Amino acid sequence: MTKQVLVIGGTGKIGHCVAQDIKRHTSASVTITGRQPSAKINLPCVPLDLSNQEQVANTITDYDVVVHCAGPFHRRDGTVLNQCIENGINYVDVSDHRSFHFQVADYHEKAQQAGVTAILHAGVFPGISNLMARQGVEGFDRADSIHLYYVVAGTGGAGLTVMRTTFLGLQSPFSAWIKGQWQDVEPYSEREVIEFPHYGKAGVYWFDVAETYTLPQAFDVETVITKFGSLPNLYNDLTWLTAHRMSKSVLNHPITLEWLSKISFAMARVTDLWSGIGIAVAVDVEGEKDGNQQRHRLQFYHDNTAIAAGMGAGSIAQLLLNNDIIQPGVWAVEKAVKTPQFQKMNQQRGLKIETICN
Repeated sequence: MTKQVLVIGGTGKIGHCVAQDIKRHTSASVTITGRQPSAKINLPCVPLDLSNQEQVANTITDYDVVVHCAGPFHRRDGTVLNQCIENGINYVDVSDHRSFHFQVADYHEKAQQAGVTAILHAGVFPGISNLMARQGVEGFDRADSIHLYYVVAGTGGAGLTVMRTTFLGLQSPFSAWIKGQWQDVEPYSEREVIEFPHYGKAGVYWFDVAETYTLPQAFDVETVITKFGSLPNLYNDLTWLTAHRMSKSVLNHPITLEWLSKISFAMARVTDLWSGIGIAVAVDVEGEKDGNQQRHRLQFYHDNTAIAAGMGAGSIAQLLLNNDIIQPGVWAVEKAVKTPQFQKMNQQRGLKIETICN
């Protein structure tokens, strides 16, 4: 029988890209959900209110895999995952923040008992970036540090939700694993200039993404650094001012968040015309190999950030549909997906990860 996939939030830009990737690379039947069905998306669509647990339970029951793409995940709880576990349905999401990870990690034993494989943070960053880090770590006898750098042009081809996620990430300090201990870091601080594929040199800043927390749990390294930047550079300057000059009481107000998100999205849609909507990721792993200290850089570029995120989550859904991953429990993506699986999925999608050793 044809397997069934439900993409929650599939009317959004990233959710749509996830759905299209699954359609392209599997024989599964794909249905999407959204607050309002869209005639522009040529897929079966059902309305779904995520705050209605009964509706969530009734909606997901007929599916083999559920992919949760309805962010911002700072505001989501474990309702969808819990209902998937209750109904014996495998689960993937594109969650991007540790607050969500903390909420759903406690479902691990319940998922194991139910035989449900749940894989978190499966987009592009986190997602592809986490698996690049795993591949890099496996190239060493002992890995000491992981530095992840991301730069996104304009809107990235995504929607307003991504802007909301950015400003939510500026609201408070977060803890990062530095030199073997957790240390508080200010968001959008400590600018570095990194050489990226396609874009060349670009500024990046501390940013709290799920892998800031999950990678130190997955690998025995002393430091994990996660820094993000935007193109054109004007957006970095404006974001820095928002993070460091706007009062926290104002920044944390929902009206301010919505206003900043809408203004930024409108601006970015204009600059998309010349900046493009691509993404570049660079992952530096340092450690010991054959008795020598080395650094390996893994990097990639894609001209559409939303499509890259679709590839990340679509790949994981494909592995679950094919029973290539049967690992009951709740896992960050780097704990569930093996490097040969990651490389095979990338090859199918024409996504090239370049490795530079020095």
